[in-house]
Amino acid sequence: MHYTGARILIEALIEQGVDTVFGYPGGAVLYIYDELYKYRNRIRHILVSHEQHAAHAADGYARSTGKTGVCIATSGPGATNMVTGIATAAIDSVPLVAITGNVSTYLLGKDSFQEVDIAGITMPVVKHNWIVKNVNELAETVREAFIVARSGRPGPVLIDIPQNITTAVYPVQGGGLRGQAETSLGARAQRLTARNERQTFTDADIDRAAAMLKDAKRPVLYTGGGVIISGAEEELKSLAERLNAPVALSLMGMGAFPRGHRLCTGLIGMHGTVASNKAVQKADLLVAIGARFSDRVTSSTSHFARNAQILHIDIDPAEINKNIRASAWVTGDIRAVLTRLLEKLPSKMETEWNGEIEKWKQALPQNSRGGTKLHPRFALQETAKHLGDEAIVVSDVGQHQIWAAQFYPFNRPRSFLTSGGMGTMGYGLGAAVGAGIAKPGNPVVLFTGDGCFRMNCAEMATLVRYHIPVLIVIFNNNTLGMVRQWQDFFCEGRYSETDLDEMPPDFIKLAEAYGVKAYRAADNAGFLEALEKGLKEIAMGKPALIEASIDKDERVLPMVPGGKPIDEQILEGTSEN
Repeated sequence: MHYTGARILIEALIEQGVDTVFGYPGGAVLYIYDELYKYRNRIRHILVSHEQHAAHAADGYARSTGKTGVCIATSGPGATNMVTGIATAAIDSVPLVAITGNVSTYLLGKDSFQEVDIAGITMPVVKHNWIVKNVNELAETVREAFIVARSGRPGPVLIDIPQNITTAVYPVQGGGLRGQAETSLGARAQRLTARNERQTFTDADIDRAAAMLKDAKRPVLYTGGGVIISGAEEELKSLAERLNAPVALSLMGMGAFPRGHRLCTGLIGMHGTVASNKAVQKADLLVAIGARFSDRVTSSTSHFARNAQILHIDIDPAEINKNIRASAWVTGDIRAVLTRLLEKLPSKMETEWNGEIEKWKQALPQNSRGGTKLHPRFALQETAKHLGDEAIVVSDVGQHQIWAAQFYPFNRPRSFLTSGGMGTMGYGLGAAVGAGIAKPGNPVVLFTGDGCFRMNCAEMATLVRYHIPVLIVIFNNNTLGMVRQWQDFFCEGRYSETDLDEMPPDFIKLAEAYGVKAYRAADNAGFLEALEKGLKEIAMGKPALIEASIDKDERVLPMVPGGKPIDEQILEGTSEN
């Protein structure tokens, strides 16, 4: 029996447990798509409107499930269109397998039609990539790709397959690819798996970390997305309660620790809460868990956690001492490390946090503009009340992203999908498509801005085609709000190219053109009415859109000016009790 390369690829994907791929067809992947048609009862293909959003959809699928997302694009511009989505997944540690077609091997390097060196282009933003030039190596390459994508610190990989490899044939035994997985065909993958399963920390590392925790009087846990990736939420909760330590969350850490928990102080960093930022600056021990000390968290590194020893726990040794010098560290799987640490600690420990945390938690952002206009906090909190804890919240990038992190009560892991490290405008609707496909039993809501929505609105066609009931809430302030806010604070109000109100699209008509019911809201009562109608639509398995008009000068506060210590926050428009 002989399989073509295209069939080997699809069989190998099924072998890896893939049930859904996101993509866009083209000449170089013609025969891959022919096999997808033949295998349509075993693997589902979701046709997006743009290759970038194929990557974002695979990303949303991966973040909401913990599985590896898969996306496909043709050669040349199809492949390059996916690069932004791949880079977005890379910095946020999302397991992704991107598959691109290319011109036939004998045409490589000749500036052939739609030829591009996608392996060279993506090298800085993938864990690894492969150009498959022999059909004999295709199945094993797919196996390796999935191992690399999901092992250690997860991330994207890319497999580039020339067209003549998809039509080349390879002899397969009667048992198919599965029957050959334990033979030499799977040897490289088996060796890679064994290497990745080795423990990376020692008993001495655990003992030193435990001693630091026992000695601490004002410990703070700074928690990132690594906790969610590892599935270590319960271990984190046990550690926090045992230490009686406040827990500050990075943007990627939202959902790692329940928002309603007494020890949760919320977001840390540039737009962090007063409680998180002050606690870190007053701490004598800062325990960073699955977090990378982003500049949006630390601001001035020389003043960050200035009174604290730093204990860094992370699976990626490259993150240790990269941005902040640590006093000690443990490199390894977060869940395994925390489990071992808990074994070394007493059941209850006393701290010197004497009511300070609760006092700081009372300093909450207020409406900076006031008046009768709709405030994002109201829209976010009312949406949360109606959707409940099972909702998956997706955001684009900008003011609405931070408002979501500040005001939405995330109590579960994998409930907030956003581009944290890359800050990719246009990420949201593609990711919402992926989450809606992956988790059909969970409500999915996208919070976006008018600037971001212009970049991805075509994916409404995908929502309608596949009956994906996503609720879209556009915070429309007719401007690029976050940049305008910076221009207001730092450029004396010179609003260079941020106003969008001279040629605003009618989002209601636009949505209706795609077949999406849409509603407009300008105040609290109007939003509640629109929300009720929108929820009825998604209850019937249909997408819906709410255009929520907000003040152009509504601000995200608190805010730390660039280069300042994180406890030197702009608090205008807040009340500190």
